[in-house]
Amino acid sequence: MSSISDLIERVERLLLRHEEVQRTNELLLQQVHALTTERDSLRSRLAAARSRVDALLERLPAESETGKGEA
Repeated sequence: MSSISDLIERVERLLLRHEEVQRTNELLLQQVHALTTERDSLRSRLAAARSRVDALLERLPAESETGKGEA
């Protein structure tokens, strides 16, 4: 009978471990979701910043117009 009780104990430990892994997996999925949201937000902010820089660059006079391009 000792082997059956050993088996029961192992199965119970495995069940506990399985529950721990499931909880860990759920937490990791939440972190992935949060990081994905943050990444998307940063990409959007980067695109907006690039657009503003491009608009500012277009407002600058061309180098040949300012005389700085002359040697």
